[in-house]
Amino acid sequence: MKILYHHRTASKDGQAVHIEEMVAALRALGNEVLIVAPAVGGDGAMGGKLGWVHRLKDALPRALYELLELAYTLLAYRQLKAAADAFRPDFIYERYNLFLLAGVMLSRRSKIPLLLEVNSPLVYERSQHSGGLALKALARWAEATAWRGARWVLPVTQVLATHAQAYGVARERIAVIANGINEAHFTNAPAPDAARQTLGLSGSLVLGFTGFVRQWHGVDRVIRWMASPAAPANAFLLVVGDGPVRAELEALAGELGIAARVRFTGVVARDEIPRYVAAFDIALQPAVTAYASPLKLMEYLVLGKAIIAPREPNLLEILSDGENALMFAGEQAGGLEDALSALCADAGLRARLGAGAKRSIGERQLTWNANAARVIALARGAIDDPRP
Repeated sequence: MKILYHHRTASKDGQAVHIEEMVAALRALGNEVLIVAPAVGGDGAMGGKLGWVHRLKDALPRALYELLELAYTLLAYRQLKAAADAFRPDFIYERYNLFLLAGVMLSRRSKIPLLLEVNSPLVYERSQHSGGLALKALARWAEATAWRGARWVLPVTQVLATHAQAYGVARERIAVIANGINEAHFTNAPAPDAARQTLGLSGSLVLGFTGFVRQWHGVDRVIRWMASPAAPANAFLLVVGDGPVRAELEALAGELGIAARVRFTGVVARDEIPRYVAAFDIALQPAVTAYASPLKLMEYLVLGKAIIAPREPNLLEILSDGENALMFAGEQAGGLEDALSALCADAGLRARLGAGAKRSIGERQLTWNANAARVIALARGAIDDPRP
């Protein structure tokens, strides 16, 4: 099939991973994909962002910035329409972004089916962070228009699907497709002992976390637990990434006398992630955004790591307590710490959970190739049944 893939993402982070992997998987299935998107530079290191976009956002009044976002739809529509006229796609695949309505406009005018990938409820998300939304009513209208205008809405979790239904999107037009993994990127990951040796961590019980660390992630709780009598003396925290609380967490480790047992790698190239995650004995997901499908979780699963995670509805769509993860009640005081103590003390449990994690990829079809196959099947159905 011929697929017109549209997005407005300029970040070189997990969003870029999703885009690159989905495009590659769609092409691997024999489809032709034409991408219409902003030009992005950078060195490919995960976590990088286009600085000028954020400087502009910080400099302008919020209302003006939001109006500019909406105005960008007109430019995006012209680009998308020109691409569609030349390419003649079978369907449009768009990654949802707030105030971006180009895909809906083209779909309505050209009768080309639109499949809309939704990774977060951005009106809610942006209302909670970054100073909030100035034009919230306009934002809600834009989000509702985008979601209701798509032939298929593809949220990454069932929890997120409920947000779409709240906007009036019919359940039969929603297909949940969780984030996936490219197993080929991890086939050459070193064995755990070799990975630890390379990192100078032989003999350590490595607790690992990947990604951009924020305050709400709860990594500070892991550090405090490591300084307690409940933690084994060889417990070592390896954070593969960076984040705004890095200095604070490093200072906390110093105050507690365990600075030598905590290491931040800083931002690393995407291709380097497998060799770090391979060194983990225990993979940490201490907290989670309620509607997200964490990419780090797929990395933990594919490498067969013993995972600790909160018992939250979106994670329960992928994880089963005692089968592929040790889960704790997120609202329970000491739940994370008790889980850490239990898993550190039981090598057999770590092995069983790791084996279950590895099986989960195949059993639950958590690959980008499987996701792409589902998208193609949905698109074929939309073409065969061209209802509004």
